[in-house]
Amino acid sequence: MTAKFTLRPYRAEDEDATIDLWLRTWQLAYPSIDFAARLAWWRERWRNELVPNAAIIVAEQAQDLTGFVTIDASGYLDQLVVSPEHWGSKLATALVDEAKRLSPGGVTLKVNADNYRAIRFYERNGFAHAGEDVNPASKRLVLKMTWKA
Repeated sequence: MTAKFTLRPYRAEDEDATIDLWLRTWQLAYPSIDFAARLAWWRERWRNELVPNAAIIVAEQAQDLTGFVTIDASGYLDQLVVSPEHWGSKLATALVDEAKRLSPGGVTLKVNADNYRAIRFYERNGFAHAGEDVNPASKRLVLKMTWKA
């Protein structure tokens, strides 16, 4: 049985928990990259780009933040982060469904081309491939994906 979680809008007091979760999940997904060294950059980006320009929905379980999704007014999903303990659960799908609800005209995103788990997840959730790009910071190949209602 999967424990229940709730979704709610981001609050300023969630900042440390969201940043800690981002660091933990990305470090696990890409252990060869030192995400701790990027923490100051990420906190600045979070505060100055995402919080003011995106709807952020967080997931909680027993008052612990277990995931979040960001979706801006153009329908761009910049971040989908789920705690490793919930990988494979319904949590990521619930967060993506909330992004779709907030952006009924469509959702776009970019995913690292070598993140096969995430690519399969997005495909299962109705996203189609829409080209390739290169991440300007990491120089990694990314896939563009889109969802249309």
